[in-house]
Amino acid sequence: MRVPHPHIVVDDSVAEGSPTIQGTRVPVRRVFSWHRQGTPIETIIRRYPQLGPARIFDALAFAYDNLDLVTADLIRERDALAAEATPLPPPATAKGRKLEAELAQGKLPFGKP
Repeated sequence: MRVPHPHIVVDDSVAEGSPTIQGTRVPVRRVFSWHRQGTPIETIIRRYPQLGPARIFDALAFAYDNLDLVTADLIRERDALAAEATPLPPPATAKGRKLEAELAQGKLPFGKP
């Protein structure tokens, strides 16, 4: 039995066919990935306030109901990012090494909880 997910769209013309939240370009894989990494739902809602709780919970429900599809989408994204990555030459100065270390730490795509 197929479970309906009214807030999720799978359209080849939007986000290369990745499942997205209806009316947005937010991929389900993004919400699912943050959730699986331990990001609280409240933080995801603050990151995407325009979605609201119902759409976010529906995205998570869709992801768990279609784990193989969402996992394949995550793998496809990872492979695409790896193909685009180009290694940088090592910095020659101490200041350059410090800047590179700071950049390597990265930033979260959303504010602190």
